[in-house]
Amino acid sequence: MDSRVIAELVVHLGRIASGDGLVEGLTPGQWAVLRYVARANRFSRTPSAFAAFHGTTRGTASQAIKSLVTQGYLLQTRSETDGRSVRLDLADTAKTMLTKDPLEALVRAADALPPGVRSQFSNGIQRMLGLLASETGKPSFGTCENCAHLKGDGCWQEGLAPYACGFVKEALIEEELKDLCINFTTTKSPPPRAPAVGVV
Repeated sequence: MDSRVIAELVVHLGRIASGDGLVEGLTPGQWAVLRYVARANRFSRTPSAFAAFHGTTRGTASQAIKSLVTQGYLLQTRSETDGRSVRLDLADTAKTMLTKDPLEALVRAADALPPGVRSQFSNGIQRMLGLLASETGKPSFGTCENCAHLKGDGCWQEGLAPYACGFVKEALIEEELKDLCINFTTTKSPPPRAPAVGVV
């Protein structure tokens, strides 16, 4: 298939899925915020991280977030380490609202694909996102389980958590490994080369 056709289909799919009006009283932009906060880890649930993920300006992101806070769907907690930033969390009302997410129609369409096709499609989209992020200089979001910063093997050792993020130097729990993270990277530093035998 022609690459331009693939690009147009991806854009068209996104437009149909997001809708063009209010659903349950929320705009497509507000739904995008709720979905992001539901999937992002504690290090990435900030207005600036959402703006980077959604490819929008911080001002536009802040307006959508402010409206959701006012409506009682989002909670804001001031950062203990940086008084200028806030962490976003879903209120119980938002968790209920997400059961009516218009994106569920697209989820059902994906569920209808054979498992092998779903896997190939997911891998292809992930690769496209990575290449696009690299070309445009935007962050490449991903999950901890596939990140080069992930440390640990899931086993408890004295003084060490089973998992940790090497970027922020924080322990992780297993449930966080599938969350989206703005610090994601697939780049691993090459291991040091052992000197050749007989070479000093």
